[in-house]
Amino acid sequence: MWSQIGNTAGVIAVCIVVSSLLLWRTRDLRLAFVAPIAIAMQGLIFLIAAKVVDRDRPQVEKLDASPPTASYPSGHTGASTGLYVAFALLALGIDRPWLRWTTVILCLAMPLLVAFSRLYRGMHHVTDVGAGFLNGAICALLAYAWYRHSTRTRTRTPRR
Repeated sequence: MWSQIGNTAGVIAVCIVVSSLLLWRTRDLRLAFVAPIAIAMQGLIFLIAAKVVDRDRPQVEKLDASPPTASYPSGHTGASTGLYVAFALLALGIDRPWLRWTTVILCLAMPLLVAFSRLYRGMHHVTDVGAGFLNGAICALLAYAWYRHSTRTRTRTPRR
């Protein structure tokens, strides 16, 4: 189950639903675009890195059918990290402390569970999921920084 949460269709579906809800509730298009930007950047970096490195999957018994993609970096881990770290960063703006921290903890747990399942199922080396974490986290931080910068720039009053 955890491995499937990190697959492309699952990540895109969650991204569309949550981003649509954010747009509906806040009417802030930039806020709603943070997660899609994070996973799009992560996906581009994943494709380039997988093409350059082209590492074979581990020589262990696999519990899944191996897709025809390379092992490095873990796309499932990278995509889920990009998505859920972006959500965790956005959740820091929730006013109620119990809801803010519950959301942040759940969002940060998701990529860890995906990474564990990918290792357990024999699909990746530890360095593959490590690179996926790094890729997703950096992309989420960059997307969130763009949002924070664009929000500050937009709310600043012009000088006369």
